[in-house]
Amino acid sequence: MKHLLEIHILQNFAPSNLNRDDTGSPKDAFFGGYRRGRISSQCLKRAAREYVRDHPNGLPHEAMALRTKRLVQALVEQLKAKGRGEEEARQKVEQALGGMGLKVDAEGKTQYLLFLGKQEVAKIADLIDRHWDGLVAAQAEEEGGKKKAKDAKKAAREAVPDEIKKALGSVLDGGKALDVALFGRMLADLPEKNQDAACQVAHAISTNVVEREFDFYTAVDDLKPDDNSGADMLGTVEFNSACFYRYAAIDLEKLRTNLGGDSELMLKGLEAFLRAIVKAKPSGKQNSFAAHNDPEYVVFTVRQDADPRNLANAFEKPVRPSQGLRLTEASAVKFEQKWRWLEVAYGEAGKTFRLNAPEIDEADFRRNDKDENKRVGEPVESLRELIEKTLEAVRQQMGV
Repeated sequence: MKHLLEIHILQNFAPSNLNRDDTGSPKDAFFGGYRRGRISSQCLKRAAREYVRDHPNGLPHEAMALRTKRLVQALVEQLKAKGRGEEEARQKVEQALGGMGLKVDAEGKTQYLLFLGKQEVAKIADLIDRHWDGLVAAQAEEEGGKKKAKDAKKAAREAVPDEIKKALGSVLDGGKALDVALFGRMLADLPEKNQDAACQVAHAISTNVVEREFDFYTAVDDLKPDDNSGADMLGTVEFNSACFYRYAAIDLEKLRTNLGGDSELMLKGLEAFLRAIVKAKPSGKQNSFAAHNDPEYVVFTVRQDADPRNLANAFEKPVRPSQGLRLTEASAVKFEQKWRWLEVAYGEAGKTFRLNAPEIDEADFRRNDKDENKRVGEPVESLRELIEKTLEAVRQQMGV
């Protein structure tokens, strides 16, 4: 990667079940021979997307995407706003999508989730509206008084004029949507419209060993007669508590390319995403556990002509609280030791900024680190300062 921005986070969550597997248990993984807590990259990306949508901070509304099977209904609503009738609009939309190669089932849903920028969706609606009269439903031959549905759909697709097909296909360019640009997309029916991700997000794993714990709960019917005792519902919920190491890497040049070469939008998008990746939290079982714990240690680094560097191996041997250090502090010590070793061994240093909670005392850190070198990165006091200095480093490195 020519221009690389990396994110390292240590985040200690109170007892919780933030990301569940198919049995309802918190996701986990074996790492270094020990069971660790895990939060999937998909879960973390979803939380970040939701946070940006709720806290755009100046990012244009149309600079986000929709992940949906209900594209037909979304387009119909936009066409209704343009004065078109609902039923006819639905027919035109299904025909247009068929002409693009996107299949729609009997319920009006696409066969799989589509990840489309809001600008792309709006452009498709505009094209359907502009070519309204050119989208004429084809008539299928009747057999035994009934239309053959499969032939009717095929005929409808083939009835879309080539000019309209070409115009519809040309709008699928990512739509300058930040989340599509960051996380990429795959369109099975239109592989030429796939987009490679600019951001790689690792599964978060705990720096410590986790044990599976169970909460046995009961509930009582409020209207139960006084002479009846006992619970009316009982069950168990599995949970754990862990300090997670989180890592992500952004190819800045790829991000700018995916956003159509728009450097200003890239910087606005980075500002929104960097805030979201730190502040967003998975929503799993939060009503039961309320594990709203912000990270206590965050490092952003901007490097040039460098390879991505995931420091999960700093925790191959599980971390334990010791010598007066909390779990997060002990994890930070291990992280910085691994960081310095990699810098000596491989170089490729860049501009690095570190935000850590004041409880991670410098003197205590030194006593447990036993290293004369400086701490990792330039210390900052707030998330705002961390983002501002990181973006300035991006500007300087990329000349924007």
